[in-house]
Amino acid sequence: MMMRPVQDRPHGFTLVELLVAITILAFIAVMSWRGLDGIVRSRQALTAQMDQTRGAQLAFAQLQNDLEQLSDKTVIGDRPRLVADETSMVFIRNVLAEGEPSRVQTVSYRIRDSVLIRKESVATRDLRQLDMLWQAALADTGPAPAVALQNGVAKMTSRVWEAGGWQPAPVPANAGTGAGLTGGPGAVAAPQAPLQQTGFTGIEWTLQLQSQGESPQQSLVKFFMVGAQ
Repeated sequence: MMMRPVQDRPHGFTLVELLVAITILAFIAVMSWRGLDGIVRSRQALTAQMDQTRGAQLAFAQLQNDLEQLSDKTVIGDRPRLVADETSMVFIRNVLAEGEPSRVQTVSYRIRDSVLIRKESVATRDLRQLDMLWQAALADTGPAPAVALQNGVAKMTSRVWEAGGWQPAPVPANAGTGAGLTGGPGAVAAPQAPLQQTGFTGIEWTLQLQSQGESPQQSLVKFFMVGAQ
């Protein structure tokens, strides 16, 4: 009895096998692209958040340097040395230069178009000139150039440590209306605060940063020790 030789199967893939393979490869490609896109977006958001935090840290360092020379009543009398609200902080600091007499100047931190800026006035020994510089700082006028410190700032909050607890910082009242800080014409009214902040020894400053992409808003807080008035 003769046996027929076994015929070999033809080599290659069928159309169905090719379609299945193409479908699997397309699915893997789509999933890989979505994963890579998510990684890129996360990296961009993290980089932006780190840049925001780094800028805020530099702003904190600058403010700490300013507040280390915060004036007191032995220098400026009964004038308010610091007022603040959700968009600004204005205070008087001493200017100490080697070989020169001590002077004072106004310094303001203000949020303008979501940018935190800093301005400082000229230094003076004339308290009448200081009154005018104070008024200009509260009204955000004057020739002092503004230095941008941080982008993407929503608001700021300030509190002072007094009488054994945190109290709202004094707020500017009637700024720019001509009411008297010293009682004279053209001066600025003394701020009306919930308490008479005459001896605060600490300041809490909070910057609320705007959200970056899908990241929520974040608040950065810094505490400063200052000398009592």
